[in-house]
Amino acid sequence: MSESVTESLRARPKFRFERWAPAILLAGAVILYILACIITGQTQYLTWGNLLAVLGRSIALGITAIGQTFAILVASIDLSVASLISATAVVASVVMNGDPAMIVPAIAAALGLGIVVGLLNGLIITRLDVNPLIATLGMSLVIQGCLSAFVSNFAGAVPPDFQFFAYGTVAGVPFAILFFFALAIVAFVVLRFTRFGSNIYAVGGNRDAARFAGISTDKVVVWAHVICSVCASLAGLYLASRLRSGAPWIGSDGVYDLESIAVVVIGGTILAGGRGGVWGTVGGVMIFSLIDSIFNVLGVDAFAKQVLRGVIIVAAVAFYAARSRRIVA
Repeated sequence: MSESVTESLRARPKFRFERWAPAILLAGAVILYILACIITGQTQYLTWGNLLAVLGRSIALGITAIGQTFAILVASIDLSVASLISATAVVASVVMNGDPAMIVPAIAAALGLGIVVGLLNGLIITRLDVNPLIATLGMSLVIQGCLSAFVSNFAGAVPPDFQFFAYGTVAGVPFAILFFFALAIVAFVVLRFTRFGSNIYAVGGNRDAARFAGISTDKVVVWAHVICSVCASLAGLYLASRLRSGAPWIGSDGVYDLESIAVVVIGGTILAGGRGGVWGTVGGVMIFSLIDSIFNVLGVDAFAKQVLRGVIIVAAVAFYAARSRRIVA
């Protein structure tokens, strides 16, 4: 082989597994799902409609995870999303109270609540220099305490018009799924093609260097938390539409805070910040949905399911950490 050919081969870019890891994991989950259906003889689940239903069960988690991606990319985190989802669902349901004319004011109130909570989280973290885990956990307790003081069960009612959010279809595809992917596209555009998106990666990668480069790091962190909270509010609106009412326990089962972090990490966004993206998060959500369906098809016990999901999360984080150390070395 000539020297020029050898040099050209060396110059070719290497395959970066980290960039394609979510897609590879998603393909593996799809293959496992198909095999599980074939082995158990439940091939009736291998339909387009059922695959849409599988994804549809994770819409609220997916919307929340898109917002969590912004927080994690700036090397922060948000544990208040679960309580905010509950609060948003209750506020929207009470404001609507079955009246279609109150849908717009209810949406405005829900999003306004999300903006306020996001601003408070961001300001507590940046101005008071409180660790994000403690700041957002404290905010979660405050929200949940206020909810429990005033509401103990379902409150208000969602009019049939607003239930289109959860149950409506467009050209045979559930509207909620279309909304989820539209939100993902908007998030991708913001992160990939705007200065704010570049600043998010810069702050997450090295906050001190970003500050020296003239970036207002505190403002970027605050806005990342606002986006995270607004996405949680959207998830609360979706659940209110799905359940036809709001309740203080809708988001308090540990799914929407811890699992939103888990799917972001499985999607390749590192907890240290500065690396990852929204499409990895979408892949992580789909992986989690398929894993749940595989467990259901195989008849895995609910407690064993939790253990296996925990093992998968730890294994994914350990794998990405090992790859990162290898790259640095």
